[in-house]
Amino acid sequence: MQAVHLLNADLHCHSVHSDGSLPPDELARLAHAGGVQLWSLTDHDELAGQHAARAAAQALGIAYVCGVEVSVSFLGETVHVLGLDVDPDHPELNAGLARLRAGREQRARDMGESLARVGIHGAYEGARRYAGNPDLVSRTHFARFLVEHGHCASVHEVFQRYLKEGLPGFVPHRWAALGEAMQWIRDAGGLPVLAHPARYRFSPTEEWALFHEFVGHGGVGVEVTCGAHFPEEAQRYAATAQEFGLLASRGSDFHAPGESRVAPGQLPDLPGGCTAVWTRWADRLQHLRSPAELT
Repeated sequence: MQAVHLLNADLHCHSVHSDGSLPPDELARLAHAGGVQLWSLTDHDELAGQHAARAAAQALGIAYVCGVEVSVSFLGETVHVLGLDVDPDHPELNAGLARLRAGREQRARDMGESLARVGIHGAYEGARRYAGNPDLVSRTHFARFLVEHGHCASVHEVFQRYLKEGLPGFVPHRWAALGEAMQWIRDAGGLPVLAHPARYRFSPTEEWALFHEFVGHGGVGVEVTCGAHFPEEAQRYAATAQEFGLLASRGSDFHAPGESRVAPGQLPDLPGGCTAVWTRWADRLQHLRSPAELT
């Protein structure tokens, strides 16, 4: 079990089917080059890349679990829940995700109009050119357009100046309810995992309420080591995982070369004391060796 715990797992990545820049097969090759042994593609509210990702991973000898990142509204904040090891063809999950994608189109148009009012014209059309999936025009696509046209130097700067609450390009949206999204994941055979909790702007009391409700709806894990977390945050959420009886997950949240903080396979290990979420699949992973055993 210890060897399984130490696998180089990346259970959070994005492709062109949501707001990533690479197709699933190229992303699989990047993960393989980074030494990833267990991988999941987790596009936002979309499962279209799953079969290609799984085929590419299998061809490269990478263990694979199908995944998705579901958008949730909780206490006025957008929260993301990963569904790991879901059935990508499950009808209820696909129907729920289709409803979420339908709401994204109007939000994208409203964002374009909001930016036009501050003198940035053509943003909606420009963002669509970056979107491999026309149903999933996201804030990241708008950010890439604004960088291309010289309004900001980086995607990070765009979010800080335009795309957060109270700023010109921000448009609020009502996503799925937490329990609803988790029911879709569980019905599809998946494990609900709370993504990058340090990103949410909750007070300590609100964060406790999020974890309490997440566990109450059948939550299984929390992303402890990820591209959005600094080392001290990973330690903090390792303790939170133990407090709430949750398994620990690990994922780069990779979107694009030169844009993401961490490439697939380059994350630090989970902190000590954690139980990895992938121990749930230990019977499928026993043939893999830990990175320490490979050196």
